[in-house]
Amino acid sequence: MTDVPSPDALFSPLIEHAIELSAQWHDGTYRKSVWRDPAFEVPEGQDIQIPVMAHLAAVASIVHRAGWDEVTVAAAYLHDTIEDMNEHGQRLRRKQLREAVGAEVAKLVAQVSEQKLDEEGEMLPWRDRKEDYLTSLRDGSPEGAAISLADKIHNLWSINQSLESGEDILTVLSGDREAQDWFHRAVLEASKAHDDSRLVPMRERLQQEIERFEAHE
Repeated sequence: MTDVPSPDALFSPLIEHAIELSAQWHDGTYRKSVWRDPAFEVPEGQDIQIPVMAHLAAVASIVHRAGWDEVTVAAAYLHDTIEDMNEHGQRLRRKQLREAVGAEVAKLVAQVSEQKLDEEGEMLPWRDRKEDYLTSLRDGSPEGAAISLADKIHNLWSINQSLESGEDILTVLSGDREAQDWFHRAVLEASKAHDDSRLVPMRERLQQEIERFEAHE
């Protein structure tokens, strides 16, 4: 007999709240490239852009399919809220996120968020931000590593899709080809600080995208 999930297992108010908050925060913000032709007629003079929410949903889907709990899935939906400003130039503070969705989710989001600004509010160098991120990944939790791997899987998949469609995506990214390759390999290596079987297929998938990226050289 097939196991039937309980009604309570079908819906998570926490994840629903995370989706709602993420959609509100990232409203009006878009990805840096488009790699598919639109499935509908685009009004003349208009450009098709991919909402950031599509990326967040993809990352959360990877985390869910890999077998992680609702707190981790909720944090996956929210993983860019602290790091990225909204369309109005505002920044979401960790305290605000904690009050909205709880300490567990906020802690995971903080773990996978880059510290972009120094104490004077100036943008930190790209390499410094990435090195700090890798330290947080190694010292953090397996749940944080899962969100990071899912994020990099989808980011690098998107880069590969753009390259294969002829989009010059590397010109609009902060790091060049060599830097992107280094960072994704470094995330893969840093994730190995955590021994959880659910991370294994995630590492394998990221490895596939890294090899695909390197094949474009």
